Amino acid sequence: MNTEKDIIVGLDIGTTKIACFIGKRGENGKVCILGYGKTQSKGVERGVVKNIKSTSESIMKAVETASEQAGVSVSEVYVGIAGQHIKSIQSMGSIMIPPEHKIIEQEDVDQLIEQQHNIALGPGEDIIHVFPQSFAVDGEDISSEVGPVGVAGKQLKANFHIVTGNTLNLLNISDSVERAGLKIKGVVLEPIASALAVLDDNDRDAGVALVDIGGGTTDIAIFHDSIIRHTSVLPLAGNAITFDIKEGCKILKNQAETLKTRFGSCLPQNVNENDVISIPGIRSQPPREISMKTLAGIIKARTETILEQVDYEIKKSHLDKHLIAGIVLTGGGAQLRHIKELTEYITGIDTRIGLPDEHLEKGTDKEIINTMYATGIGLVLYGIEKSEEARRREEENGFIKNEEADIEEPANEKQPADFIFDVLPDMPENNAKIDEVEAEEETVETKQEVKKPKNKKESKKKRGFGANFTSAIEEYFNKVFNDGNIRNEGKDEIDL
Repeated sequence: MNTEKDIIVGLDIGTTKIACFIGKRGENGKVCILGYGKTQSKGVERGVVKNIKSTSESIMKAVETASEQAGVSVSEVYVGIAGQHIKSIQSMGSIMIPPEHKIIEQEDVDQLIEQQHNIALGPGEDIIHVFPQSFAVDGEDISSEVGPVGVAGKQLKANFHIVTGNTLNLLNISDSVERAGLKIKGVVLEPIASALAVLDDNDRDAGVALVDIGGGTTDIAIFHDSIIRHTSVLPLAGNAITFDIKEGCKILKNQAETLKTRFGSCLPQNVNENDVISIPGIRSQPPREISMKTLAGIIKARTETILEQVDYEIKKSHLDKHLIAGIVLTGGGAQLRHIKELTEYITGIDTRIGLPDEHLEKGTDKEIINTMYATGIGLVLYGIEKSEEARRREEENGFIKNEEADIEEPANEKQPADFIFDVLPDMPENNAKIDEVEAEEETVETKQEVKKPKNKKESKKKRGFGANFTSAIEEYFNKVFNDGNIRNEGKDEIDL
């Protein structure tokens, strides 16, 4: 079994399937999928976990298959989340930059982002993602190309797009994963993960609407200027189409799903009206014949409803005129024949089908280069980016520059100018009440400069505990500095 830290596991808990993908960054910079597993999803409705026990069993099967194929023991996973409980809100925040920061640093930006996790939400809601939209320093807008880090200023403001989810639904996902013997490394909105798998930097910069048509939900993520601007989850998707076929043709659900995936089309005019499909009858009933044109008519009606809501969300974002890269369809529903043409007809926006092969190594199993696996592969990409970002920050913060000696030293070691002694020998016994504030002020003063009495009269004045305390420190400092031996204990306070 491999135990490499760089190996990432993505778990897509969908309405129709649960898929697990295990991967890592390859030598050529592309992502290598080491193993994957898929099983039927049980206990999930419209992206929401309803039955924790059934869902955890499905998770275990998918993870076990992927683990055996990859030869990797799985303990932590990145989990995708969707469902009609997902909401998004706009927020604005600001902070004052500390005086010691001459320019805005990354920690200032991180602090402002973290501050948004404390905003007031409705009952039973939790924050999933906080996406900065724009920044301003001292009231002046900062472009996304420049960025706030490195800009001089006293106040940092930002607008945010915040994604929230129902607390109970988040807990159900967590419980399901934990019952499967796994730990959640991170929770990711599914359209964000799918976008990572099927889009590139040019798409996000130019402006693009990612539409992931799954089984229970249709997820939307709109990007512009490389920033995510709008997110939405619609409670209609592929299962609704299957249900309409089942009811309209009076057949079983699995037969309806087969008809949809194998023979379905979104445009009846592109289907020969003489083409007929024969469906085996139940028990002694005769076979049922279904016209492909009738089937296409049922599919078109429901798909139009879904795409009209997608069009409404795009217009709601006010970015419909800025989608130079158009609409990218992915998810299992994107496999419907002629859905690209129907989308362009309803929205008036150029559309393409997004396969999750943008960032995968050449030679990846063709079975997984499928629109239905975009979320699972995207979760692996998300985990890899988070892991690499954390490593970069550790490297940046791991060492600080000692300008005087021109050498690098570990950041957690204090410089000699910052030390305070832990134990002061020959201290007088405390025979009076301790005035903590006075003692602390005197200690700081003597640490900066050891002052001597100006004349003998001053030295003979009546001395309280604070003066005795200061005198003892003076004597000790004089003794230490005269001996030339300074011992830095690296303490931050004096223990009395």
